[in-house]
Amino acid sequence: MFDVTPLSATDRSEQYAELARQVDGLLHGETQLIANAANFAALVFHALPELNWCGFYFAEGQELVVGPFQGKPACVRIAFGRGVCGTAAATRQTQVVPDVHAFAGHIACDSASRSEIVVPLLRRDGSLLGVWDVDSPRPARFDEVDRVGMQALCARFLRACAL
Repeated sequence: MFDVTPLSATDRSEQYAELARQVDGLLHGETQLIANAANFAALVFHALPELNWCGFYFAEGQELVVGPFQGKPACVRIAFGRGVCGTAAATRQTQVVPDVHAFAGHIACDSASRSEIVVPLLRRDGSLLGVWDVDSPRPARFDEVDRVGMQALCARFLRACAL
């Protein structure tokens, strides 16, 4: 059984480095997408402070379909270009949103969410696998350190899944 070790580093960049090492250990030797996605979501949810939801949406046609996650029940389908997740999928660029209520077309799956970061997940061939979505009840919870850290974690996830 893998034990989620609380992050001991006080520097946020070092926290992400520590979390990356935990991701590597947890996913080592496993390539199954859903198994890795479930464990990745649980690890991040329990390791990082001030999160109320994190999980995957996988691309299916021109929409995203919810995958493994931690938190309250989620929206099941999101069209490309709609909300923060759909925007990340359509643009293939990480979205860091300090105030979700100021984001045009935001989809409120959990009314407690105030800020959000969404990282597009691209396979080696450049096609879209889906997005990694993280919400917080604290406004402006995510910044450039989180963007860099989350993108690095997602790269490790994709590598572990051999995508």
